[in-house]
Amino acid sequence: MGSSLPLFLFLNPLFLFFFFFFFSSCNAFASPLESVRALSFEEGYTQIFGDNNLRLLRDGRSVRIALDENTGAGFASQDLYLHGFFSASIKLPSDYAAGVVVAFYMSNGDTYERTHDELDFEFLGNVRGKEWRLQTNVYGNGSTKVGREERYDFWFDPTEDFHQYSILWTHNRIIFYIDNTPIREVVRSEAMGGAFPSKPMSLYATIWDGSSWATLGGRYKVNYKYSPFVAEFADLVLHGCPVNPLDHSLACEGPESAQFNSVMISADQRAAMEAFRRNHMSYSYCHDRERYPSPLPDCSLDEESTHFFGRDGLKFGDRRHRGRRNRKQRSPASRSDASI
Repeated sequence: MGSSLPLFLFLNPLFLFFFFFFFSSCNAFASPLESVRALSFEEGYTQIFGDNNLRLLRDGRSVRIALDENTGAGFASQDLYLHGFFSASIKLPSDYAAGVVVAFYMSNGDTYERTHDELDFEFLGNVRGKEWRLQTNVYGNGSTKVGREERYDFWFDPTEDFHQYSILWTHNRIIFYIDNTPIREVVRSEAMGGAFPSKPMSLYATIWDGSSWATLGGRYKVNYKYSPFVAEFADLVLHGCPVNPLDHSLACEGPESAQFNSVMISADQRAAMEAFRRNHMSYSYCHDRERYPSPLPDCSLDEESTHFFGRDGLKFGDRRHRGRRNRKQRSPASRSDASI
């Protein structure tokens, strides 16, 4: 009997998916940009809240932020940026983490209170034995009542080791990556109008109590018996165009600025992204007819995909993911933003 795999396995879509991701993990995609250097905390970041719940390790190359019964913690980039590549390797809290939210995102809410832009990675904790979930979101020009959330399951345990989460933001497109594999692309279009983020933003990383919505729509709260809940960030990348906070003039022009617009998704990357979305996306705003009776104009839906989602936007078989409120804790002075 030969060592080759039986033919029937290759006819099984589930096997093909896991085979594909195993192969991808052994032959990871290269970083979207060449010569990207990670910064130490002192080189590019500042603590925004949390007192002793933020600790620097490895000479500032790694940051631990914790949530306990007193406070969460967070840090932000020292500069504002208009476009760029922003990345961090993150290891999430293990064990019981219901109600815990770890966020890695860009925002200018402190500068443009009524017309702010935002790009989100939000990691939503769960009860012991249940997986963390990931949510991405895009806001532009204060469109917080028109959220563009998507939720996903992981194909790995994000508490066992570090994984890289990245945002590429250019004039024409936004790409979210996990371990250099794109998982979501938002292309600027006339249909989106001002909802495409277009103003300078800072980068944030926070951990906070999202008991009211994060786990099964608030059914399970943070249990501080298991605190502190610790998230660790490493390989911190700020590779963008800094903006003068006074007159918003750019510090980079010409070829340096144009390099971000040159990044495209290759055919192999697009195949990986489509496989991820087909197998791991559990909620999409484009399928949510209860919230949006008519799809938002930037949604492009094929007839086949609509058969897998209910009117609430949840994928059939994923009813446990109900609850889409988005409340971020950015600083002690702004601990509960408008929710949707």
